[in-house]
Amino acid sequence: MKIQNIISNLSNEYINDKAKFQRLIIIVMITIFPLMQIGCVVAAVGVGAAAGAGTVAYLKGELKALEDANIDRVWSATEGAVNELNFIVTNKVKDSVSAKLDALTADNKSIHITLKRKTGSLTEIIIRIGTFGDEKLSMLILEKIQKRL
Repeated sequence: MKIQNIISNLSNEYINDKAKFQRLIIIVMITIFPLMQIGCVVAAVGVGAAAGAGTVAYLKGELKALEDANIDRVWSATEGAVNELNFIVTNKVKDSVSAKLDALTADNKSIHITLKRKTGSLTEIIIRIGTFGDEKLSMLILEKIQKRL
């Protein structure tokens, strides 16, 4: 019951601004939903001033992050990070609402990076390494992307 009261109070504050309200819902979903799942430990890193930017979760082999940047900026940063790490790009595709980049490491680990436009200035990054994931490598890639934003 307390969670509903908190959400209700927060939603009243954001209800007049549709974009802020959508960001609030995304934060609530990203924060609460993984906690209800059975499986890998979820690590949530500080919520930024842009109501969701900076949120990071690693769950079931996937690293998910929300960045306060449009999909074009995140795509450019992703390409730069992959090039800096000298990965071999095997596939790239992008449109105005999503993008996907596949690559290989020197030791033949597959890297899958997916970008999804959440709002005009909020983009979700999903990184998966191989079948079962690699949290350290995923975090390294994310750090390289964030450094370029």
